[in-house]
Amino acid sequence: MDIFADFAARVAAALKTLYPEASAELIARAVVEPPRDPGHGDLSSNAAMVIAKPLGKNPREIATALAAHFGDDPDVTSVEVAGPGFINFRLAEPVWHRVLKSVDVLGEAYGKSDLGKGTKVNVEYVSANPTGPMHVGHTRGAVFGDALASLLAYVGYDVTREYYINDAGGQVDVLAQSAFLRYREALGETIEIPKGLYPGDYLKPTGAALAAEYGRTLLDRSEADWLPIVKDHVLADMLELIKSDLADLRVKHDEFFSERTLHGQGGDIDLTLQWLRDEGLVYQGTLEPPKGQVDDDWEAREQTLFRAKDFGDDTDRALVKSDGSYTYFAADIAYHRNKYLRGFKEMINVLGADHSGYVKRLQAAVRAVSGGEASMDVKIMQLVRLMRNGEPVTMSKRSGDFIRLSDLVEEVGADATRFMLLYRRNEQSMDFDFALVKEQTRDNPVFYVQYAHARTCSVFRTAESELPALDLSPAELSKAPLELLVSPADLELIKVVAQWPRTITAAALAHEPHRIAFYLYELAAAFHSFWAKGKDDKTLRFVNPEDLKMTVARLALVGAVRQVLVNGLTVLGVSAPDELS
Repeated sequence: MDIFADFAARVAAALKTLYPEASAELIARAVVEPPRDPGHGDLSSNAAMVIAKPLGKNPREIATALAAHFGDDPDVTSVEVAGPGFINFRLAEPVWHRVLKSVDVLGEAYGKSDLGKGTKVNVEYVSANPTGPMHVGHTRGAVFGDALASLLAYVGYDVTREYYINDAGGQVDVLAQSAFLRYREALGETIEIPKGLYPGDYLKPTGAALAAEYGRTLLDRSEADWLPIVKDHVLADMLELIKSDLADLRVKHDEFFSERTLHGQGGDIDLTLQWLRDEGLVYQGTLEPPKGQVDDDWEAREQTLFRAKDFGDDTDRALVKSDGSYTYFAADIAYHRNKYLRGFKEMINVLGADHSGYVKRLQAAVRAVSGGEASMDVKIMQLVRLMRNGEPVTMSKRSGDFIRLSDLVEEVGADATRFMLLYRRNEQSMDFDFALVKEQTRDNPVFYVQYAHARTCSVFRTAESELPALDLSPAELSKAPLELLVSPADLELIKVVAQWPRTITAAALAHEPHRIAFYLYELAAAFHSFWAKGKDDKTLRFVNPEDLKMTVARLALVGAVRQVLVNGLTVLGVSAPDELS
């Protein structure tokens, strides 16, 4: 039961009855949400202010009429008009008991919905160059994209998780040349790795594998001959290494799309460029030099340009370089047209902070290749700084010049890594403090939330130990006398539980999984607070041998909290341990 959606529907029905001249689109703009100050009530709506101006009416008059409409509603104990026309509702206790009952009935489905209605959505994330293992710079985008994909699937979207393999650029040739040096090393040669090549030890296994398969035969071939052989081997090895690193972080993908498939005669780039010409979306012209930053695709000459400004970009964009090869953006357009032709009308790209300048051009490309049918949301991941004892963490020596993702996960675990990176808005830079994520205090969000779940499990273990004759089966708890839960502490905790469906819906619509992490911390805080009150007030204890009916009711409440914690942590890809060491 989503109490906020339920009352939003009630308010909409009331508006339609009282003001039939109001359009459905206008009424749909009204929202029902928790008031900023809990002292003002349980629910608040801006409905009167939303429809007042279009209807030429006074918002307080509309609010007063709505308040009167709900005067006889048995679920409403009072309705107040506040400020310029807000409507604040206080709800009857049985409403909250029904919410609790719905958690028990729905279980892991509590909060799930058909919001997405099976709409296909492509979420592309990580998409790092396949030139080595994952490093910490990729971690935030990997976690964010994975959690966002889970969030959208949770509310009914048909989600495809995609990794775009950047395997067509010059950096791949450099990678193959670096692997060839490791091949020579595996054959017993002493090597020096020149500046500009990849020095990491992670290429040694590839070199050894090449030596085992080809012996010394590659040494007798020209670079033009051995380069494609080594390139295929090293790309395959690096992709497996990347997949392994991502698996350690519980990040998965459905599709790994190779950029190389876009290139070549008759490939997607050729086809897309011809399509753009046929549609009149390219022309020959000269661009003005970019202001304030260097654009690698800009050249002071006449060139083939995409009419990006017609689709919301700041400038038109070059598609062909002076040597006749395609620009990176030409490949981007072809790739996103490929997505559209695969049936994706909703696309989400998760990019690093260094790609913030790509947002408008990517959105313009998607509008162009889809004829305006498809949309693109670009989520930019700001930088993460690793800290230890107040100092930046030094680079890893064995990995070359970066800190490996696997090193991070090995030290603090996947749970802490995922939750902490999701406990900030993606557009905010953040410090990841190793000391903090290892603390077992309220200041460590992941510990605080997981501890709440462990405590709910502890409550049930205590009940089983102290009251062995009590039937605590789901069937019996489903009959719990929830009407006994009327204390302020009970109702306060139930009201936080009731916000889960609304939170998950809002997070999905905004593409903001951090809202889930924030909510779980709030729920954990409410549960820990109730626990603390029970130490001083026996009547508020979850397990009270002197009052078995209340114990059963409270265990139903604890079970609901446990279920919501599990549901939320599952969306974030974080475990819900029964005990913490």
